[in-house]
Amino acid sequence: MSNAENFDPMSSRPNLDFSKGERGKYYNRLKQGTNLAIIDPDLLDTFPASASVNEALRSLKKIATRSAKPAQRQRKTASAAQ
Repeated sequence: MSNAENFDPMSSRPNLDFSKGERGKYYNRLKQGTNLAIIDPDLLDTFPASASVNEALRSLKKIATRSAKPAQRQRKTASAAQ
């Protein structure tokens, strides 16, 4: 069994010392926000780094905007012409 299988999130933790912790150390970075995508193992050879994922998504976005049909204009009906 791995450690992940034995992990109990409700069990008590060992005493941790936060006396040398710095309040707000990562606040600005967290405030900027982030999007996290989990890549499935079968895609790791295709997308080994975030740059390759970004490149693929930008290409897909270009294709999607090119292939999107413009909004259809409503046609006048005979009853609306009267």
